[in-house]
Amino acid sequence: MTLAPELKDTSPENLLAPVLSAFWDEDRSWTLDVYKRHEGYEGLRKALAMSPDDVIAYVKESGLRGRGGAGFPTGMKWQFIPQGDGKPHYLVVNADESEPGTCKDIPLLFANPHSLIEGIVIACYAIRSSHAFIYLRGEVVPVLRRLHEAVREAHAAGLLGKNVLGSGLDLELTVHAGAGAYICGEETALLDSLEGRRGQPRLRPPFPAVAGLYACPTVVNNVESIASVPAIMNRGKEWFRSMGSEKSPGFTLYSLSGHVARPGQYEAPMGITLRQLLDMSGGMRPGHRLKFWTPGGSSTPMFTDEHLDVPLDYEGVGAAGSMLGTKALQCFDETTCVVRAVTRWTEFYAHESCGKCTPCREGTYWLVQLMRDIEAGKGRMSDLDKLNDIADNINGKAFCALGDGAASPIFSSLKYFREEYEQHITGRGCPFDPARTTAWADRTEVHA
Repeated sequence: MTLAPELKDTSPENLLAPVLSAFWDEDRSWTLDVYKRHEGYEGLRKALAMSPDDVIAYVKESGLRGRGGAGFPTGMKWQFIPQGDGKPHYLVVNADESEPGTCKDIPLLFANPHSLIEGIVIACYAIRSSHAFIYLRGEVVPVLRRLHEAVREAHAAGLLGKNVLGSGLDLELTVHAGAGAYICGEETALLDSLEGRRGQPRLRPPFPAVAGLYACPTVVNNVESIASVPAIMNRGKEWFRSMGSEKSPGFTLYSLSGHVARPGQYEAPMGITLRQLLDMSGGMRPGHRLKFWTPGGSSTPMFTDEHLDVPLDYEGVGAAGSMLGTKALQCFDETTCVVRAVTRWTEFYAHESCGKCTPCREGTYWLVQLMRDIEAGKGRMSDLDKLNDIADNINGKAFCALGDGAASPIFSSLKYFREEYEQHITGRGCPFDPARTTAWADRTEVHA
């Protein structure tokens, strides 16, 4: 892992790289005034002094990869938009964050919405778009209000609307609140929802870059991806590449949650390890050890304590058999029943399946039935092979990645904890006490 010069001290406090989160703790950090005090909109001014094609090339050369899950190069995505086609171009920001464990975009929007707005203006200038959309998870009303206020501030300052900063760019930004469907985090389902239809994935091709929103060329990017662009334009692509690894450069937000002493958002260079993050966060809760964890949310294959030193970048996590995803590091200690945890995740995916394709609609239903039986001690040994078989019939065969996400915890938990599944079957019940996993369990024992 290559760190920026100022980060080469490997003591815990010097492994972080606060950029997006640099001033979250300041009073009224979400306002335009505070954002401008921290070089806000300087990246936009530098971008507007370049040609749109040069901006795309600059972001591409920086190596910025999408921070929403797949890690697709951001500049390359912008480059796919055809120019001179006579059609409107759209930018859609996916803020429909709702996967279990994933919690980076919502705090970013709440504490620093102008980093996203500045990134949106830069991206729209680059792809020649005059209208952008933020598709926000509808339940987070405080963030919705804060975004509306930030958009109003930007309009009043001439950073949105007609002739942005005298550049000739006209840009409108619409904040759209979704109705609470996890499937709308899939980019084509999100586009259908924006168009007023039921949110269900579209058949591809055509891809959004050719026929996206309103059948026009569209870029769909994650919140963190777009919010990272202003710092790159302001501080330089070389600065960005000085952090992280060769193929996964830059900084990113790691969401540490679960049985850890100090959960929260840890912004660090790509390629940091969970061991280093746990050192900074005080480790697992006192008296307990790490049992299993997810590198990128519940839809990514789980890891165990054997993977503490896996570099948390796209290549490192992929080589170890999982996906970096949204960098949602859910950490569970030895009090946690793997079967119980996987059952809850599977129930989520079954509930959120849109029902468009048979493998996911039927497969997730049957996974839930089997998992519930096993957890309750009603399962049979043959059910374990049946679980694998059903998950295999979903994985790679569903209409979108929701099916793959449902299959991942099944495969990985059986790989690492098959004996625990067997204990539920032979012991006719769960050997774990759910109360022991709670945050207050140890305190209760002390006062008992």
